[in-house]
Amino acid sequence: MDLTGKRILVTGGTGSLGQILVRRLLAGERGLPSKVIVLSRDEAKQHEMRLSYQHRQVSTDEVIYHNFEQLLEFRIGDVRSYPDVCGAVRHADIVFHAAALKQVPVCEYFPEQAVLTNCLGPVNIVRAIGELNLPVETVVGISTDKACKPVNVMGMSKAVAERIFTAANVLNKRTRFVCVRYGNVLASRGSVIPLFHQQIQRGGPVTVTAQTMTRFLMTLDQAVDTVFEALARARPGEIVVPLAASSYVMDIARALIGDRPIDIRITKVRPGEKEHEILVSEEECRHTYPRGDYYVIAPMLPELRRDEASDVAPLNAEYSSADSPVDLARTVALLEKNRLMLGQTELSAAELLR
Repeated sequence: MDLTGKRILVTGGTGSLGQILVRRLLAGERGLPSKVIVLSRDEAKQHEMRLSYQHRQVSTDEVIYHNFEQLLEFRIGDVRSYPDVCGAVRHADIVFHAAALKQVPVCEYFPEQAVLTNCLGPVNIVRAIGELNLPVETVVGISTDKACKPVNVMGMSKAVAERIFTAANVLNKRTRFVCVRYGNVLASRGSVIPLFHQQIQRGGPVTVTAQTMTRFLMTLDQAVDTVFEALARARPGEIVVPLAASSYVMDIARALIGDRPIDIRITKVRPGEKEHEILVSEEECRHTYPRGDYYVIAPMLPELRRDEASDVAPLNAEYSSADSPVDLARTVALLEKNRLMLGQTELSAAELLR
């Protein structure tokens, strides 16, 4: 899809994924939008992000005092607030919904807060588009592997969010609602790598919850690639899942420790934590099909079902991080390969892979 001249809203645009998504939108790799709006509730993160672009594009006065005249626009607001969402969505042709509460233990202790952000947020987007009859072309919801066979509140709330966006296609025919679902993103806030790095800086020990635990590994750029794939090719109600490498968490710890004399300590599984992550469940695989470098989960609602070509067979088993995790050498190679990309995020490659 050509984004030239489009008005784009990114909720949660100051988050790890949101910042890389905004950077690539402004780079014009899919065509240069006429406006990119970042909606989030953290004024400090917005200020930091604004300043990061100040030195590249415009003067201090223009950034601070002409916010609404710039290509990149910042809005303070909360996806929990229907008026805030209405005010932002009414100016958008395309919405990337990345705002979420994603810390598993936090959501376990405060499940009502997870519901308000992760479920009410999508409801407000769908409601605004429908009630205000807005000409939004596409909404891409950002989901997580934890939404697949969820065992924690974070995953449960994101699973409901997926269904909210899927069902929205039935009554909002003018707007296409799709989702992406992916696993652990390297160096994103809350991922295991920044935690290991902090523990290594303190001299250890590095804590791993189980020796056999596995996780999918993706860079932020790969996550954004998945978002762009959904925008370009997903049909209404589909969930796009990337083909991703997986690794033992123990090997990730060993790769980051290197030859330093730091111990690894096995701890108990945290509240709501899985030993292995799943991107496609055994129930979903019956209506999941390969499409290029991705799997596509077709919606279950009969109004939205469109069968793939007859020569494309559905999956015959769930897609789990335990299927074929790479060894330690390959884990090291994956981290090394992503050094340049990691260096563009909040944690530099030098910090992560010394």
